[in-house]
Amino acid sequence: MLIKETKNLTFYTPETVKDSGALFFDAGISAGFPSPAEDFKEHRLSLDEELITNKEATFFARVSGQSMINAGLDDNDLLVIDRSLEPTHNKIAVCFLDGEFTVKRLKVENDGVWLQPENENYQPIKVTEENNFVIWGIVTNVIKKV
Repeated sequence: MLIKETKNLTFYTPETVKDSGALFFDAGISAGFPSPAEDFKEHRLSLDEELITNKEATFFARVSGQSMINAGLDDNDLLVIDRSLEPTHNKIAVCFLDGEFTVKRLKVENDGVWLQPENENYQPIKVTEENNFVIWGIVTNVIKKV
């Protein structure tokens, strides 16, 4: 369910559907030579159960932009964000900065907090007391289309 759209991120809440989940074949898939698939087991796998630890504090957001491409976050990727996690140095966080949401790596240093992009075409942002700044949540997973 869509809850908010901003310039850089579009937010969604997780919605659980009873008995949802795709079929999961617990056989391992070879990236080399094929192996006989006679002994695989089939059951349902829910991505909610795999990707979400705290449902009440978890949201999804779609990335817009290129500032985090070297961290593997590309335009249109879907982020899984947990608001209950403690923001710490080097975590990738969704932050509210001066009226806009952004996703950046947190750099906590002696001289303060920096929002570090993962693309050399973007400059780090030093957070100061003058900024309207909130760490909104920590990115726990990314879902990509191939």
